[in-house]
Amino acid sequence: MSGSIDRWRATLLTAGGLGRSPVAPGTAGSIAPVAVALGLVLLGAGRGVVDLVMIVLALLASIACVALGRDAERAWGKDPGRVVADEVAGQAIALLFLPWRSMTEPQALSFNLLLAGAAFLLFRMLDVIKPPPIGSLQRLPRGWGILADDLAAGVVAWSLLVIGSRLFG
Repeated sequence: MSGSIDRWRATLLTAGGLGRSPVAPGTAGSIAPVAVALGLVLLGAGRGVVDLVMIVLALLASIACVALGRDAERAWGKDPGRVVADEVAGQAIALLFLPWRSMTEPQALSFNLLLAGAAFLLFRMLDVIKPPPIGSLQRLPRGWGILADDLAAGVVAWSLLVIGSRLFG
């Protein structure tokens, strides 16, 4: 764990410093996309806007992990906890294409809060537990090992959310 990383790279990898949280940095990183998506929905943004913002977040965070992952691991060790760009990417994936309700609809607030909460909890649970094959993805080299397990957790969380919303809609 020798080496250092400049402030700009550290800011990208720690999602603006969220990864420096002394308690549960991964959770702090995951909250950011949830807050953005929910904020957009509550402000009346349509699903397309929410999806576009989540795609941009997932892409930017993924690029940061892959491009700077080797630097992060040299400076901070294998899959360092302070790198939360991977959580941002995975959580953004879990929030894609969800059936957000327009705030003009009855009970939209409670439904959207429940949907956002479920997306957050499912993603975090899968990210922490890392059931097979999610956990094995951490063995990938460089930044891919930091990122891939979170993307997989995001896809599984998203799948469960879509199935659940169709069953209990």
